[in-house]
Amino acid sequence: MDSRLTIAGRELAGLRAEKTILLAIGIQLFIAMFSSFLVVGLVSMYDPGALDGAQIEVAAAGDAVDDLERAASEVSGASVAAYPDANAARSAFERNAADAVVVTTRGESGRVSAVVTAPDATVETTVIVVQLRELLRTYELNERDARAQFLEESPLPLPERSETSPYFTFTYTVLIPLLVFLPVFISGSLVVDSITEEIDQGTMELLRVAPVTLPEIVDGKAVAAIGIAPGQALIWLLLLEANGTSVANVGPILALMTALTTLVVAVAVGISAVAPDRRAAQLLYSVAVLVLFGGATAMAGGPANAVARLAIDSADAPTGVLVVAYAVIAGAAYLGVRRAVAVEGLGR
Repeated sequence: MDSRLTIAGRELAGLRAEKTILLAIGIQLFIAMFSSFLVVGLVSMYDPGALDGAQIEVAAAGDAVDDLERAASEVSGASVAAYPDANAARSAFERNAADAVVVTTRGESGRVSAVVTAPDATVETTVIVVQLRELLRTYELNERDARAQFLEESPLPLPERSETSPYFTFTYTVLIPLLVFLPVFISGSLVVDSITEEIDQGTMELLRVAPVTLPEIVDGKAVAAIGIAPGQALIWLLLLEANGTSVANVGPILALMTALTTLVVAVAVGISAVAPDRRAAQLLYSVAVLVLFGGATAMAGGPANAVARLAIDSADAPTGVLVVAYAVIAGAAYLGVRRAVAVEGLGR
């Protein structure tokens, strides 16, 4: 065990030379430290409709101006100004008296078509388009309600709109899983770099001359890579707490991400064994991680979903079983790769 810890200490000491890894850790640290500030800007990209207080004025003309005005009264931040014709509405838009133009035409069948004009490639375009989309969606729903009495069969009732805050949704379904899983990917990349560099520079043979076996060398590198991941995640979660973002079940979250780190490290060791070239190994590792996490995310109880449920303290019994299952799978995968390395060696 002493030899494994010595190798692990050597790996940790060498992290100072990994500028890319240190930069990635620094970015995560910055996000975690200023999460309450950054989340506002990040949510604007994740869900532009969450930007409250945005006010737009729409120049409207055509056959459904009155209906658009009624719809605007139900949309926060949108107002409609009626113009006698399309040219007058577009003229108002061109002289910046309106933020957008909507010209409606009602056909013989009663169907209404709308031609929308919005600014092109300005800072305000995203906000204006989001508000226009909400205005037209409200108008469409009002039209459906008004025409429902003429249908031969009653339509299914629409579900109630969720009032969940987009900031809450983004924080617990995107930000926290991101900060928890990035150290997992970094640990696997560290193992790939460490093993392939040892093989490429010939220092692996020097290690094998020492009184240590090949599996013990792998264990030492794996201990270093796996050990730093929960440490990083714990710091990120504590910083989130300091920023006012409460995170429940920190212990189970760290247990889950440690299990996933072990699984990813096992994959990294296996790839390094069959592809000792650093570039090829990193490419294979990236593809393998994408496939692994992409497939896991597609499942109903994927890792990201489990972390989100644990963080908001809504985890049920299947979530606990999932954590145990990942731990068992990770342990079996690592032991299998370790045994294969002991038999086949590295870089052969």
